Amino acid sequence: MSDNKKKSSNSVEIEKGKEHIIVEIVEYIPNAVMSRTIVKKITGNVTAMSFSEGEELDDKIIPFDNYIQIIDGVADITIGKETHHLKLGSGIVIPAHTIHRFNANKQFKMISTIIKGGYEEILTAS
Repeated sequence: MSDNKKKSSNSVEIEKGKEHIIVEIVEYIPNAVMSRTIVKKITGNVTAMSFSEGEELDDKIIPFDNYIQIIDGVADITIGKETHHLKLGSGIVIPAHTIHRFNANKQFKMISTIIKGGYEEILTAS
């Protein structure tokens, strides 16, 4: 992301027990990637994100599976060497320890859900 581009996040959880419209949790801001925490716990988090047209998040690897659900627009998500073109209502699981990136050829919003199991090493050792 270049110097004139913005990334902003609101890490305060949304109010529990109060109805909300999921697509309105996070706004589009020109030249920015925005995020809003829905739930944040030691065991994982749920985050709403918006990408304005032309924005991208650089290659990233995280140690947990990450479920991505598109709630507005169309997203290009590259997992490993394969690019997926996701539209409204579609989702995909990014496997743990896999390089991935997000690219907004058009603006889009998504929900990211990460569950930190903590048992990955124990289960693979069995």
